[in-house]
Amino acid sequence: MTMSRFARWYGANPLHLLALVSSFALTGYAVVRLFAVRPLAVALWFVGAAVVHDLILFPLYSLADLTVLAVLRHRAARVPRLPWINYVRVPAFLSGVLLLVWFPLIFALSTPYTGATGLSEGGYLGRWLAVTGVLFGASAVSFAFAVRRARRRGADGGRRAPNGEGTAG
Repeated sequence: MTMSRFARWYGANPLHLLALVSSFALTGYAVVRLFAVRPLAVALWFVGAAVVHDLILFPLYSLADLTVLAVLRHRAARVPRLPWINYVRVPAFLSGVLLLVWFPLIFALSTPYTGATGLSEGGYLGRWLAVTGVLFGASAVSFAFAVRRARRRGADGGRRAPNGEGTAG
């Protein structure tokens, strides 16, 4: 089977399939290792994670997303129409994942941490805030470039030569 036939049949690059199979293999290995040591704790964690996500987190981030859409719906007419919400969603999601993973250290709730590692919990809140700021800043810069690109496309009537330069009149 040729690459183009494979891409049409599978719908993506073969490297995508390799990455997907590798991630499933790694996940399967981790689950087998964890279940061998503490099967009840792992099962309880999976059930708890599903319940917490479906009953608490999903409604919260859906409400936050709808709020951002409602607040930022009204904008100047001269700003090009772009899928701007993803420039808010992606850094918010990444920041939320970091908060979810590190919240005991961010909020100084992990008492055995200092005794087990000899390190202080002091800097985690500031670091998380700094990473969150960098994520939103990078997203804002990326959005600014997308707006600039869209305005340029609009200025030359949306026509572009194959090399990316605007067509001359």
